[in-house]
Amino acid sequence: MRVATQSIVMAILCAYTMFAAGPFVWAAMLSLRTTSEIHLDHFALPDPMHWDKYPDAWFNSNYSIYFMNSLQVVVGAVILVTLIGAMAAHCLARYRFRLNRIIYFVLFSTIIFPPQVTIISLFQILVGYGLYNSKLGLMLVYVAIQLPLTVYILESFFARIPADLFDAARMDGYSDWAIFWRVALPVAMPAVTTTVILNFILLWNEFLFAVVLITDEANRTLPLGIQRFIGDTQEDIGMIATGLMIAIIPVIVVYAFFSEKLIQGMTAGAVK
Repeated sequence: MRVATQSIVMAILCAYTMFAAGPFVWAAMLSLRTTSEIHLDHFALPDPMHWDKYPDAWFNSNYSIYFMNSLQVVVGAVILVTLIGAMAAHCLARYRFRLNRIIYFVLFSTIIFPPQVTIISLFQILVGYGLYNSKLGLMLVYVAIQLPLTVYILESFFARIPADLFDAARMDGYSDWAIFWRVALPVAMPAVTTTVILNFILLWNEFLFAVVLITDEANRTLPLGIQRFIGDTQEDIGMIATGLMIAIIPVIVVYAFFSEKLIQGMTAGAVK
């Protein structure tokens, strides 16, 4: 009975893996084929493999500019939201003050609302402060929209850190600032790594705020570049697939190298 159950579970997992990975594998094969080859047989293997399509898309379609814009905006936003979110989560978890739970409830409640309801107000704020159509403005918006989720994930983890660690640090003469950097943050690093990976993946693929708040060609992020690329090459299916793979590869690399950290952070129990 146990062997049969394991076989069923493995079959379900294999079927789900094929379902999830199938579109990615197909897009990867299309990215190495020309449009004429694709029209002859949509599901044939790339033979020969046209690796030259990648530098062609990179240099001749402004992909290098879009990629660097996304890298600057997303990395900057992830660093800021991680630092601010970790400090806020530590404060809400370890210190008791009058508005503690109210602040936490307000932050948590913002996760429920769809992002579309904030676009008009964010647009007006960025225009008023001269940050509209700038990478800095988009970065700050990304920090704002990801901060509640970051605090929500980290607060519960910081709350489980034993109070004895903080008492021992105070006996050693550590200040509150030193306790956060030298005690709380290192212990909470699995959860912090989880938020870094999640925020990077979500923001790297973010399109809604970018398409509203960025119109300058020089400041377009990669999702906007893909939209522009598709509009310019609607009939060139092979090059569209190549462009999509350029956007997908960084996410795959991040997940491949940090998936173990992501799982550890998501499944972390009480800190010992």
